[in-house]
Amino acid sequence: MKVKDILAEKGSAVRTIGPDETVREAIRQLVEHRIGSLLVTEGKRIVGIITERDILREACHHAGRLDERRVREAMTGDLIVGVPEDEVTYVMGIMTKNRIRHLPILEGRELRGMVSIGDAVWASLTEAEFENRNLKEYITGTY
Repeated sequence: MKVKDILAEKGSAVRTIGPDETVREAIRQLVEHRIGSLLVTEGKRIVGIITERDILREACHHAGRLDERRVREAMTGDLIVGVPEDEVTYVMGIMTKNRIRHLPILEGRELRGMVSIGDAVWASLTEAEFENRNLKEYITGTY
């Protein structure tokens, strides 16, 4: 299964925030949309990602100042990205190796969506379940 299959099912909508917004605003959006990360964009250019982990780090070091701190001060600027043609198992490995839970998917410079580790695990389990059922039916002759 490929990342493009996950995006075809879940959609390609990605929540974004500007780098000059406050960390408090990032928290509000994460809570409102029940998500774990926001892509940080300036116009159409992706400049980073801010995740729950980034915000916890910021809260630890700058407690009580989340209304003053800017997303650009808390975000991760060095993005790790995937492409729609990546295999889900490859993406799972990249995310595990880099200890990240959200992977922006780009095609060239165009954003195609965001995949979470949960999306990847679910897709992998679904594919394994489908293959197991087909093999059982083939072996028992009940297909």
